[in-house]
Amino acid sequence: MMGTAYTIAAAPLLAWWAITGFGVAALLILGFGVWRRARGVAWRFLVIAFLLAILVNPSLVVQNREPQRDVAVVVVDDSTSQRIGDRTKYTEAALASVNERLARFKDLDIRIVHAGKPETGAALADTGTQLFGALNRALADVPRQRLAGAIMITDGQVHDVPAPDRLSFDAPLHVLLSGKPNEGDRRLVVAQAPSFGLVGKQVELTVRVEDLGQPVAPGTRARVTLRKDGGQPSQLSLPVGSDQRITVPIDHGGPNIVELEAEPGPQELTLDNNRAALVVNGVRDRLRVLLVSGEPHPGERTWRNILKSDPSVDLVHFTILRPPEKQDGTPIRELSLIAFPIRELFDVKLDEFDLVIFDRYRRRGVLPQAYLENVARYVEKGGALLEAAGPDFGTPFSLYRTPLGAVLPAEPTGRILSEGFKPRVTDLGERHPVTAELPGDAADPGQQPQWGRWFRNVEAEARRGSTVMSGIDGQPLLVLDRVGEGRVAQILSDQMWLWSRGFEGGGPQAELLRRLAYWLMKEPDLEENDLRGVVQGNRLVITRRSLQPDDRAVRVTGPDGVMQEIKLNDAGGGRSTASIEIKESGLYRITDGTRTALAAAGALNPLELSDVRTTEEKLAPVVQATGGGFFWVGPGAIPDIRRIAPERSASGRNWLGLRANGDYIVTGLSETPLLPAIAALILVLSTLLIAWRREGR
Repeated sequence: MMGTAYTIAAAPLLAWWAITGFGVAALLILGFGVWRRARGVAWRFLVIAFLLAILVNPSLVVQNREPQRDVAVVVVDDSTSQRIGDRTKYTEAALASVNERLARFKDLDIRIVHAGKPETGAALADTGTQLFGALNRALADVPRQRLAGAIMITDGQVHDVPAPDRLSFDAPLHVLLSGKPNEGDRRLVVAQAPSFGLVGKQVELTVRVEDLGQPVAPGTRARVTLRKDGGQPSQLSLPVGSDQRITVPIDHGGPNIVELEAEPGPQELTLDNNRAALVVNGVRDRLRVLLVSGEPHPGERTWRNILKSDPSVDLVHFTILRPPEKQDGTPIRELSLIAFPIRELFDVKLDEFDLVIFDRYRRRGVLPQAYLENVARYVEKGGALLEAAGPDFGTPFSLYRTPLGAVLPAEPTGRILSEGFKPRVTDLGERHPVTAELPGDAADPGQQPQWGRWFRNVEAEARRGSTVMSGIDGQPLLVLDRVGEGRVAQILSDQMWLWSRGFEGGGPQAELLRRLAYWLMKEPDLEENDLRGVVQGNRLVITRRSLQPDDRAVRVTGPDGVMQEIKLNDAGGGRSTASIEIKESGLYRITDGTRTALAAAGALNPLELSDVRTTEEKLAPVVQATGGGFFWVGPGAIPDIRRIAPERSASGRNWLGLRANGDYIVTGLSETPLLPAIAALILVLSTLLIAWRREGR
């Protein structure tokens, strides 16, 4: 609606100091005339007044004004904590009521902004509820003189609250709280946790169970369930309200996911913050390897060089240079540099080794049967054994004829095949992570690998395990097996050293032995039947490895409890994969009915759920600084909304005020002189003539 405003403007013909000086001098002269009782003083006063008016040059200014509508911003909190209880219902009701009441003001523009909803992103940053950033963006194009105020509908858990002196606006900020006063809640806090831990050791966590907003009786305890990598749970009883230290074993390299869950408390708003999860990356301090060579041969140095080239390997290597049955008169003290510590290695400290390798070893009375039984038990309890068989494996002196035969998967037939052949990866080996996609392997099953030849293959029958490489006429060459809690690998040839020497182009001996060693030590990346989930950017990549084709779909459960079924696509090499978009930070659980995997996306214990009680505390400084108010709308009491003058109080007991700024823009302007030159001259001359005539009488 257009309006008109009238004002008086001056355009002085002289400087103001000159006009002021002229007026003062004239008043002094007139005062002298009054003192002398001179005639015509009043008329002279009129003359001077007219002259001063002419010098000031007044004019009438007429403005055509177009009023500008004020802007009110309503920020609606859509964060995760707003889903608790009836907060969503209270928020929707408050928004509808506020929108209806604001619509009555015809001079007010309303902007409704939804903020705080979890966003997808490459980093999935844990930033909590961000409302002021959204408010500032909504006000970016609004002049300060048009801002009527802002209303936030939230539970008060806002994590980007600026300091009062750094607010980007000076209008009233009002907060409608969607919860109820004096809420109570139990939460589980991980106060301290390491990011890394040594494999085979334990890490220490500091956790605390808190009952917020409620009194805690002395001696109150809470049951906490601990689960690692989705395995069997264990129960802990922890006191409420104090830090407690617990230990967790790190039994494999890579991510170890630890889940903790506290039982419900006396008052609960949500059970989401009763759970906590953390990832501890397992790293190996040193890999301890025991290598026992039965006799010197060209491949012995190959084993030693490969193992010593890795700085993370501690190698203990013993070679039997002279069998006990050899009698040549050499003094005993000259037979070796140090005595072979048989008892210490195979009885006292055997369990300290991560991997035991027998290289072309045969029975010759050096190791008693009892110590070989120790090695068999070591494997069954979780140890790793690698045997590189030589020609003696097919004789009565074979290790298979000792207690180790109970854990070795391939039984020798007694024949030694000696002719040139290229090792080949079997169909099963093409799906096994130890041998799948080895460098130089044949891309087509009908092609030969791009590897050099070997010339000896110990004929054996694979009784158990998986034959992943074959030799002459399809004979087993590399057999892998699981025995009890441990693992065993057999290489039925002693000629891998030909690859290390580069014979006929060599082969991938270093990569193959690296994979073998880590598979034997149960590295998750080399599990042949495994289900894994890895977060890459803002996507969850699911990979299933299996030795047999498996077309089952997997079920993915997100942090919000929503489950979806995903079909995997064959990617070759025994793998099938799929990827889905991540929409929320937290722990994702993947299962195909047989195996379960966990994947951590962003923050596992988000800031948003650290405290979910409705509160005034965080927003109180900025609300007080702007003159706004708090109103609890959880019980359903929506405050009245009024327009107020800028200098008036902005809130009351049951009402909130939005500033009426009265801003406008000028659309037209006209200026009319109040003393036109001719009229002013006539007035001055007429007044002077009257004054002279009065004096002449």
